Amino acid sequence: MIYHKLGKYPHKRHVQFRKEDGGLFQEELFGKEGFSGHASLLYHIHPPTVIEALGDPEIVAPQIAREHNMEPLNLKGFDIRPESDYIKSHKALFVNNDLEIGLMAPRQSMSDYFYKNSDGDELLFIHKGKGKFKSPFGLISFGYGDYLIIPKGTVYTLEFEGEDNMILYIESKSSIHFPKRYHNGYGQFLEHSPFCERDIRLPEELETHDESGQFLIKIKKHGMIYPYTYKYHPYDLIGWDGYNYPYAFSIFDFEPITGRIHLPPPIHQTFEGRNFVVCSFVPRLYDYHPESIPAPYHHSNIDSDEILYYVDGDFMSRNNIAPGQFTLHPGGIPHGPHPGAIERSIGKKQTEELAVMIDPFNPVSITKEAMNIAIDDYYKAWQS
Repeated sequence: MIYHKLGKYPHKRHVQFRKEDGGLFQEELFGKEGFSGHASLLYHIHPPTVIEALGDPEIVAPQIAREHNMEPLNLKGFDIRPESDYIKSHKALFVNNDLEIGLMAPRQSMSDYFYKNSDGDELLFIHKGKGKFKSPFGLISFGYGDYLIIPKGTVYTLEFEGEDNMILYIESKSSIHFPKRYHNGYGQFLEHSPFCERDIRLPEELETHDESGQFLIKIKKHGMIYPYTYKYHPYDLIGWDGYNYPYAFSIFDFEPITGRIHLPPPIHQTFEGRNFVVCSFVPRLYDYHPESIPAPYHHSNIDSDEILYYVDGDFMSRNNIAPGQFTLHPGGIPHGPHPGAIERSIGKKQTEELAVMIDPFNPVSITKEAMNIAIDDYYKAWQS
């Protein structure tokens, strides 16, 4: 990631940094992988450790309907149940030991508590809605097409401008980051990367809250929600610097890579984590060899499942697909364009499709929420 800083901080790490009244600001290392991963140093007005009360934990772990699945599935994502509460709005659909994938349709902003996911990094893709992401690191405005990357352990709130919100989410036990193959040995994006540092939107407008009272933070850990009430406002930073912080990246800033003949999905890769990748399918020119077939060829992903979330536009390889739908094609069986799609694609010059693809390298289990919105007999869609 990019080194970033906001507010005030001392000239050296781990030295005295005093307030105007002579008291010390409270330094906190916010890091991953013990003391060897990405980290930032945070400077609080008050100690971030003063707990006033603990509430009763609540189970939020997904309920599994199919632990083992080899059936292609098609889910109507827009049929998930909206919820007023942000945490309850999470509807997990696919899970394994590496990640959880789902949708949420929160109707209201987070107004009476803060949220912290201590189970994993989060990727939020904004399909509907806009608003402000707030954390101790500052403000990030978000809207349609934005990816929000939130490091594990970040305390945050989302403020929505309206009630019609739809968010694809990924929770990863490992760090979510841009593909390593697009970096040089010094951490800079290479010239052939489909994005660059200018496309990353960093936190800004640091808000410092010097407040004491009762501040509820709901912490997710091991599939449970633990209510912690703290004495001091969690957004009491006077400043911070480092490499571990939330940021935004718009799918519309992904620059597609094209060729004379059809190129495989890795050219669309946008993020990766342990045992999975995330790809962005965006409007682009089709292949320009005179005999090219723009539709993807049939393929067998023996070593990974393929999950596609359809966002907008015309999905040329699929029949009867609408925005908000998921398709899952399990690893180990071939899949490809629906009947008629190959011939239909020949001669086309460009596509306007917009989709997010997630390839888990370990099989996913299917939740009860997913089966509630599944279309019957999707596996028959390839019958002529």
